Amino acid sequence: MSSVRFAFAAVAWLFLACVVVQFFLAGLGVFAGAENFEVHRQFGYLFGWLPVIMLVLAAVARLGRRWIGLSALLIVLFTMQSVFVVLRDSLPAIAALHPVNAVAIFFIAQHVARESRSLQRTDAAVARTEPAQP
Repeated sequence: MSSVRFAFAAVAWLFLACVVVQFFLAGLGVFAGAENFEVHRQFGYLFGWLPVIMLVLAAVARLGRRWIGLSALLIVLFTMQSVFVVLRDSLPAIAALHPVNAVAIFFIAQHVARESRSLQRTDAAVARTEPAQP
C-alpha cells in the first residue's frame, strides 16, 4: 500500500507544480499578449485529470475521508474554473471569481502536497513496528 501512498503524494506535488505553471501562463497572457491565453487554456485541460487520479489513489490506498474529500474538492474547484470562463460575457462579476478560485486551488493543492509527506512517515512508522514476515 505504501507505493500507492507514494503515488498519491507524487501526483499531489505534480498537480501543485502545474498550478504554479498555470499562474505563470496566465501572467504571460496578461503581459506578453492575449494570444498566450490559449496556452494557458490548453495547459489547464492537460493537467486537469490529475485531481481525478488523486481521488482514485486516495480511495485505493484507503486514505480516508479527509484525503478523498480534499481530492474531490480540487476536482470541483478545477471544474469551476471552466464555468467561470464561460460566464465572462453574461455574468462578468461571477467570471471574475476565476483568479480567486485559482488562488483557492493553489492553497488547497499546497496543503495536500505538504501533508502528503505525512503519509510516507506513517508508512515508515508502521513498517518499523510490524514484525518481519517470514
